[in-house]
Amino acid sequence: MINDDHATLVSELREIRKLLELLAEPAIAQRDSRLRAELRRIVGNSAKKQQSVLLMDGVRTQKDIVGATSVHQGDLSTMIGKLAGAGLLAGDKKFPKLALSIPANFFEGDD
Repeated sequence: MINDDHATLVSELREIRKLLELLAEPAIAQRDSRLRAELRRIVGNSAKKQQSVLLMDGVRTQKDIVGATSVHQGDLSTMIGKLAGAGLLAGDKKFPKLALSIPANFFEGDD
């Protein structure tokens, strides 16, 4: 019973977080505009690289990301190095995690 209550509470908190992120997105975009522009420049128009960036959560390894997106390992490694050099990664490059928050539709409309 307690585990069910805990799971429900965690689920509700995640939903609240999603709503807060949605409401805060314009302010976050303005605050991080320079970093987001650099992220777009480094990633470019490659759909596979864009998908890869969206999977950089600090839990997945580079190998996991390659498997999920079919991006070339060398391209991913080079991109991660550039992201790290620009201060756009937090933590270990083996488990890449973006240092800024971006919405799931961040790259939509990029041509």
